[in-house]
Amino acid sequence: MVANIILKPILQSIVEDIDFDSLPGNWNILDTVSFSKDKKLWDFQQESLKNAIKVLYLYFKEDKGDKKRFYQRYDLDEDLEKNLDIRLSRLKKNLSTIIREYYPVENNRIKFYNFINRASFWMATGSGKSLIIVKLVEILKRLMELKEIPERDILILTHREDLLNQLKKHVEEFNQLAGERGFRINFVELTDYERIKRESLIPYLKEITVFYYRSDLIGDEQKEKVIDFRNYENNGNWYIILDEAHKGDKEESKRQMFYSIMSRNGFLFNFSATFTDPRDIITTVYNFNLEKFISEGYGKHIYILKEDMEPFKDRRDYNKVEKQKILLKSLILLTYLKKVREEIKEVAGNIYHEPLMLTLVNTVNFTETKDEKPDLTLFFQEIERVGKGDINKDIFETVKDELLQEFSEDSKLIYEDIPLKVKRDIIKSIKIEDILKYVYNSESFGEVEAITIPGKKQEVVFKLKTSDKPFALIKIGDAVKWIKDNLKGYEVIESYEDKSIFENLDEREDINILMGSRAFYEGWDSNRPNIILFINIGVGKDAKKFIIQSVGRGVRIEPIKGKRRRLRNLYNRGEDGGIYKRIVSIKDGRYLIDSIETLFIFGTRRKVLSEVITTLKMEKEPAKTIQLRKNKDAETYALLIPVFKVSKKKLYQEREIQKFVVSETLFNALREYFTSTDERIPIVENNITPDLLQYIKNSFKDRERYYKIVQDSSIPFKVALQKLINHFNINIEELDRFKVLEEEIIHFKKIKVFLKEEEINELKEKIEKVYKYIDPETRKDELKTMFERGEISIEEYTSEIEKLAKTSKEENFKDLKIKKIVNHYYIPLILSKKEKVDYIRHIIKTKSEVKFIEDLENYLNSRDIDVDWWMFSKIDEYLDEIYIPYYDPDSNKIRRFKPDFIFWLKKGKDYYILFVDPKGIKHTEFEHKVDYFRKIFGDIESPKVFEFDGFKIRVYLYLYTEDRNKLSEGYRKYWIDEVGDIFKILQ
Repeated sequence: MVANIILKPILQSIVEDIDFDSLPGNWNILDTVSFSKDKKLWDFQQESLKNAIKVLYLYFKEDKGDKKRFYQRYDLDEDLEKNLDIRLSRLKKNLSTIIREYYPVENNRIKFYNFINRASFWMATGSGKSLIIVKLVEILKRLMELKEIPERDILILTHREDLLNQLKKHVEEFNQLAGERGFRINFVELTDYERIKRESLIPYLKEITVFYYRSDLIGDEQKEKVIDFRNYENNGNWYIILDEAHKGDKEESKRQMFYSIMSRNGFLFNFSATFTDPRDIITTVYNFNLEKFISEGYGKHIYILKEDMEPFKDRRDYNKVEKQKILLKSLILLTYLKKVREEIKEVAGNIYHEPLMLTLVNTVNFTETKDEKPDLTLFFQEIERVGKGDINKDIFETVKDELLQEFSEDSKLIYEDIPLKVKRDIIKSIKIEDILKYVYNSESFGEVEAITIPGKKQEVVFKLKTSDKPFALIKIGDAVKWIKDNLKGYEVIESYEDKSIFENLDEREDINILMGSRAFYEGWDSNRPNIILFINIGVGKDAKKFIIQSVGRGVRIEPIKGKRRRLRNLYNRGEDGGIYKRIVSIKDGRYLIDSIETLFIFGTRRKVLSEVITTLKMEKEPAKTIQLRKNKDAETYALLIPVFKVSKKKLYQEREIQKFVVSETLFNALREYFTSTDERIPIVENNITPDLLQYIKNSFKDRERYYKIVQDSSIPFKVALQKLINHFNINIEELDRFKVLEEEIIHFKKIKVFLKEEEINELKEKIEKVYKYIDPETRKDELKTMFERGEISIEEYTSEIEKLAKTSKEENFKDLKIKKIVNHYYIPLILSKKEKVDYIRHIIKTKSEVKFIEDLENYLNSRDIDVDWWMFSKIDEYLDEIYIPYYDPDSNKIRRFKPDFIFWLKKGKDYYILFVDPKGIKHTEFEHKVDYFRKIFGDIESPKVFEFDGFKIRVYLYLYTEDRNKLSEGYRKYWIDEVGDIFKILQ
């Protein structure tokens, strides 16, 4: 449809230029964290909701719901713009007639701006889309209450019954906190719309009715289950949340149009793991697809094994040796992973999951047309053969050698372009008896027997007769019937328990192999899969989606309970409790972590395997990643950074009390509520402790100390009440320690570029040219001396001089400057000449930052810095993990301030860390940041001194502006307007 046009998530680029904290109070106070009694949203889920809030702000508040005005923000290429329009000539007459009723026609087209009131969320399977969808309902309700967006009904659509059931469960979870939130969600089928609207002429404030239906049952005619969208069209006044309804077939495209019509005066939110439509891609407001999910550390690495499975082409003529080879390879790998976890437990205790092998087959039962054994039967027979001891020892050793050979080659992880490393000595040591012990839970070979579970016909468990523990589970439509049809004369016993094994898989660590078909790809959660074996999964559109979804189910990771990120990422954030260091301190410890944090994928045919690779790569963001390189000097310096931790201490227990900002009217209402109401009511209604209630009551007696009274605001009482409780419940962050910089600055490895291949190559060439730059005069003097000493020949001298001519200190590319700046952490720096550049991300483009770099460069050209060494780096607020905590009273939260630059200076035993932020900052916001910085590190004129590794560390904060004299006296000392002032601490 859009050949030669690069598609990118434009809407995300638009909202990323907006600082969420700078939104007006009614918008940035919205809760994006809490979900239920046991669940809070992860960082990336919170970010997705913040992006949703930002797009609603732009569309409804800034652009007043004007579609043409909002469309202008996209600034689309003319060719792309034409391709996005709906061409009526390409539609069936019936659909064309319907659309004309609702949209204006221009040149036999419906212009795309008519559909621009939408936002897509491109999110990996396993990233918790369902939680975000339910939480989005709360966001919409709050904004409607605050009169910030129009009153509209909410409709959630998804394409399968089990997905609706899953949503219902999440709504029930969400409603656990109904008392604290002040409302609950009432989930009602769309067919009850008229009845509900009649009965709800006066809205019930303590609940919000959300309608739901199957997206595939919405059409243009009324049947028993299929409904005519026109009967529920509601004048286009819907907020529609659409979950995974992007199959891409013609019928689905037609339904997509109906969803747009129904939400034409509201808003349409699309959630999917598999966007392909250009309209969905450019309106993506948050991209956290499988690639992003993994690269950000929220999922396991993915490794696809290389296999040449030619003998498996003809299913009726399987080669027994080759069949056993592939099975043994997967069983050896599973045994290896179980041994890895065993070693980790010895060092770090009971962390991570117990590895599991998931086998997904194409066929389960015999068919009338083909007299062939189904895939599940064939695989099970191989499992049985190994369990009985029917193993060729030579094949076993060959398979081990092949595995070791593969892992010694340049075996790259999908998406990450880094090699997979394994602990080779463990694989070498694996014996057949180890597979018996670790996979079959037995000390000796034996016959396999089946165990059924009363009332659970979908599940059958298997164990060896020589063991008292099961080792495998089949979950299919009717597993009991499958045994009767496929395992004639098999011994079947009934379990005395009627508890589902599948639903308790995380606790049932004795189950090492899980077998089934496509029922697995949605609706279940487990961290345990480390191996997925696809058997004869096809290559059609449905198979592609199935592969993506099932891989998404396999990548979940939770090294430490409640922390769903890879261990290294937790360590970088100071959230690993010292576990990472304990593991990496042993030989090849990192390889243990890498192995248990990797999902290994097998395919039984080359065609299938290739399809897996292709499908996964299709999920990649339509951008190329360029990696800049670390300055070699950075490896020789101890670059220290502060690390913070959440304290048990509450904000109100601080020596300097942070005042709660409130209007006079609301202050009086809150005081009345807390001091004149029966104490049991606030405790029960708001789920607070008696101690906290008492402290809040006492605070009203000392108004000057605890409250800052401002002019009346439009915040509803319920919102103000929750803000006040949160205020007195906030835990502060405090300095934990200093550590050497490792992976906390990574943005230079993830420069995203949306350009054509030839332009990317040109940019890379210019980057390389600047990277290799050496001061020519200094180098010429060196070469001349070497030549005069006879250390190099005239040919070598000439060659080196020619190389100098091919380097450059600065290059230009489009709107970019590529520069080598002395002592920067990575090389080169990329700066933009204008602030709005949408074809490259994670560079320096803010005007104030660019000016700071230019000023710094001019300063350094005229003098030297009198220190042993110094270095500085840009900090990216999205990707890097260096920050200073501060309390933001507007949003009533502890936030993370990420200054734009960090400097390190060492002189003798004195060590200085300088944070510099040249961004224009509104007055009150910078005051909050400075106040909290001062609490942690001391005043700029008398900084605290911290001892670390023999150094005396002082930390400073500078805010860079053009004219510091315009600022108030109290904070002026933190502002500088001359770059040289940064280095005055050395005087």
